[in-house]
Amino acid sequence: MSAVTLYDYHRSSAGYRVRIALNLKQVAYRRVDIALLADEQRSPDHLARNPQGLVPAIEVDGMTLTQSLAILDWLDHAWPEPALFPADPADRARVMAAALVIVADIHPIDNLRVLRRLETQFGADAGAKAEWYRHWIAQGFDALEAVAPSDGLFGGGSPGVVECCLIPQCYNARRFDMDMARWPRLAAIDAAMTVLPAFAAAHPDAVAA
Repeated sequence: MSAVTLYDYHRSSAGYRVRIALNLKQVAYRRVDIALLADEQRSPDHLARNPQGLVPAIEVDGMTLTQSLAILDWLDHAWPEPALFPADPADRARVMAAALVIVADIHPIDNLRVLRRLETQFGADAGAKAEWYRHWIAQGFDALEAVAPSDGLFGGGSPGVVECCLIPQCYNARRFDMDMARWPRLAAIDAAMTVLPAFAAAHPDAVAA
């Protein structure tokens, strides 16, 4: 397999998920920052990679992959160890459901293009956008807290797909001044994961430096 190139933005939670997974599997990759605030995602070059104009995108062996959860699934097949998804079908469905609370329910309505649309079409100011952002994180985190393990991780003893998705979303919550004490089980997982080398190296501050 040829070298992996990751196109993402350092504060993109979707890109952050993929960086964690690549690090967990110790896959070497070259990272190219796509400056979302400067609209580089709408450039002809990036639209050729991903017609949605989103990040992340991965290029390897002449192919391009998009959508963070699809990339994590591909990584788990291309580099099986350590596994991100459980082998048991029921366990896999359970952790996928938890990951999708973040990937499909929280993130799509809290991302940059939605916040911009709230401002341009509906006149939302910074305070209104922040309240919108916090509302949807809180709703999703309430649901995840209810199903989070009281001790350990969502997939068992080692970090997996849920942790790859959860830790970036916790980072976003803190950026918007949300108190994680409301979700003690999620906060405990976040605290345990962020000190691990694979997670620390993927942190936005680490890759932006």
